[in-house]
Amino acid sequence: MITIGQQFILPLEKVGINDIDKVGGKNASLGEMIQHLTERGVRVPGGFVVTVAAYQHFIAHNQLDSKIRAVVANLDPENMASLQSCGLEVRNLVESGRFSEQLTEEILAAYADLSKKSQQDATDVAVRSSATAEDLPDASFAGQQETYLNVNGTDDLLLTIKKCFASLFTDRAISYRHSFGYDHFQIGLSVCVQKMVRSDLAASGVAFSIDTESGFKDAVIINGSYGLGEMVVQGAVSPDEFIVFKPTLLQGFAPIIEKKMGRKNQKMLYSTAPGERVTIVPVSQEDEDQFCLSDAQILELAKWVVAIEAYYTGIKNHWCPMDVEWAVDGITKELFIVQARPETIHSRREATTVREYIIEDKGREAKILVRGIAVGDKIASGKVRLLGTLSKEAIQDYVFEPGDILVTDMTDPDWEPIMKKAAAIITNKGGRTCHAAIVARELGVPAIVGTGNATALLEAGWNITASCAEGEVGFIYQGVIPFHEEVHELSKLPTVKTPILLNVASPDMAFHFAHLQPKGIGLAREEFIINNYIKAHPMALLKHEQLNDAPLSQTIRLLSKGYASGADFFVEKLAQGIAKIGAAFYPNKVIVRFSDFKSNEYYNLPGGSYFEPHEENPMIGWRGASRYYAKEYKEAFGLECKAIKKVREEMGLSNVIVMVPFCRTPAELLKVYDTMKEYGLERGKDGLEVYIMAELPSNVMLAAAFAQHIDGFSIGSNDLTQLTLGLDRDSSLVAHLYDERNEAVKAMISLLIKAAKTAGIKVGICGQGPSDFPDFAQFLVEEGIDTISVTPDAYFKTVNAIASVEALMAAR
Repeated sequence: MITIGQQFILPLEKVGINDIDKVGGKNASLGEMIQHLTERGVRVPGGFVVTVAAYQHFIAHNQLDSKIRAVVANLDPENMASLQSCGLEVRNLVESGRFSEQLTEEILAAYADLSKKSQQDATDVAVRSSATAEDLPDASFAGQQETYLNVNGTDDLLLTIKKCFASLFTDRAISYRHSFGYDHFQIGLSVCVQKMVRSDLAASGVAFSIDTESGFKDAVIINGSYGLGEMVVQGAVSPDEFIVFKPTLLQGFAPIIEKKMGRKNQKMLYSTAPGERVTIVPVSQEDEDQFCLSDAQILELAKWVVAIEAYYTGIKNHWCPMDVEWAVDGITKELFIVQARPETIHSRREATTVREYIIEDKGREAKILVRGIAVGDKIASGKVRLLGTLSKEAIQDYVFEPGDILVTDMTDPDWEPIMKKAAAIITNKGGRTCHAAIVARELGVPAIVGTGNATALLEAGWNITASCAEGEVGFIYQGVIPFHEEVHELSKLPTVKTPILLNVASPDMAFHFAHLQPKGIGLAREEFIINNYIKAHPMALLKHEQLNDAPLSQTIRLLSKGYASGADFFVEKLAQGIAKIGAAFYPNKVIVRFSDFKSNEYYNLPGGSYFEPHEENPMIGWRGASRYYAKEYKEAFGLECKAIKKVREEMGLSNVIVMVPFCRTPAELLKVYDTMKEYGLERGKDGLEVYIMAELPSNVMLAAAFAQHIDGFSIGSNDLTQLTLGLDRDSSLVAHLYDERNEAVKAMISLLIKAAKTAGIKVGICGQGPSDFPDFAQFLVEEGIDTISVTPDAYFKTVNAIASVEALMAAR
């Protein structure tokens, strides 16, 4: 196995991170994990490495070096025809070569040994290339070479190893190296021959130890689908997505803070046809409507990803987020890690700089053409260029101008030269970890994947705008939508004594807003989650089968697929939405307001017409606290309580506390407490704090009585202004009288702050007033407000306004 000091074949378990120059990044990482993470329970399939020395021996044995150099010398990497001609010629040279007798013997001996360990005559293996520049911190070469699955027998093995050698000169690899300034002849290639995990009978996918869009550090993002993992990597399916919160996972909790079901309509299996290794087949509707991983598997995988990140961070002496490929064996039911590499995009970003892309078209919702999964946080406009199946030869003739927007079913790695010209990339299929998403991140352009039908809805030549700046959902708008970029330096923000909190409605944006580093969340509204994630009236979810409304029941079944019942769906989805916000700002307090829909708003949700009354003035009708103990809604409020209990006790997010809105009297508050206790929530138990929204004159006039039963007030200045001045804020006829700086409103606020201080409890305010009006901010600070909570777009303005006020007060 050793020739002139060179090792051609090495067992995977004998290589490590210091052997990248000998075995490539991918193999070095696999060996490192086998050596050091097996003891932590992480399973990595065994195998062997055909080393860089073996590749170099093969090139020398066939006298290919000078021939390859001569071909590459004539390459024009910017010319598609030249690139294709050069790549094809080099690959043909390599694939026409022959293994030396010695190298053949060593490869076959290693394969025989692996087959014996697997108790098979000729075991099934995955054959993957591993370049010496791949997976390095300064270049993401992942996917530039080839992978072959379900390789069986000696002839097939030798053929695929040779193809891996040749794949160092695929068109895309040549173009990629040129783009990043890598010398073609300074990069070596080795091959990993690894025992297959039978994920064709289960599931596989990709996981990151960082949120790939926001760069949020404390999340594990898992994408998965049925069958072999190439379907997820290629973007041929829209995978399931799971998010796990690292800090409380390490404390022993089960913090699966998000579960999104994908469109897993096909899978890759072993083929039984002669000469065909794998085949793609449809997934049954029953399987498609279930998640591909159980909660136990999600948590086990997340723990492994965290362990891998921690290990690599330790040996590299700096934070090292990881990109991992995983597979579940359908025979043994065991989970395996089949690849791991450093994440190379967000780990190199400057964390102190916050970029915001502000859309200026307020009426843009009417211009939405398609929705999908947002990749990145940028916006781009351009002309639609539809790409169908495009051969390598056809690429050079395809007219694609710089700044066009690429719209396709799924991207092909061979399109990389075209993708470099795109202002944005839009696909029907795929998830956040597919090829299109990875390339878009590397190129720094927005991508919207998994749209389902963009190619059918968008027409070639249309001007469109692709926006990834509005959360996890990417929007494609008709026409050119104006926007501007704002850059903020967190290090230059002044320090303030008054804590500034955020109001956050959308869980999708929570990880992005975490970079602002506020002191917590002053208001998280359940209504947004119910409206946008649950999309049905909670009583309808509980009672739809009793209503004899077949269309409603069908709607609810579609919404709640993957969950045991409509009630479970409500609890799980509400808990996940709250948990994502709670996790983003952990361990700071996150105040979650129980639902405050008015009857006309609830009426419009599916099933709402069966449970909502007609009220002449819903603004001051059956809303907030009065619903929670009413027999007509109490059971639905119980679902809200169960969701909060799950977030705090199962996910470990004890920083989440609750707020009761529109509570008219202390006696009503006690009725709410009785209902909460009935469903497992009790103020003071396990540190649960309860605030009330101070938005009624009665909350102020009876503040001392309320204070005996709560942990804090949060001033809702909108309703307090409306009800103090006796006006309808939705009426344009009296809009000119609406002013939260009115002396009557300020008197109410002053009374409340004084009552809270006397009672020794917290008092804060939610609203835009402090950022819009410096004199109002000064009033609040002088009165002794404990916290000010604003929307994220007003955060920087508010911090600066409060700093100025505090400086003026200090100078007196």
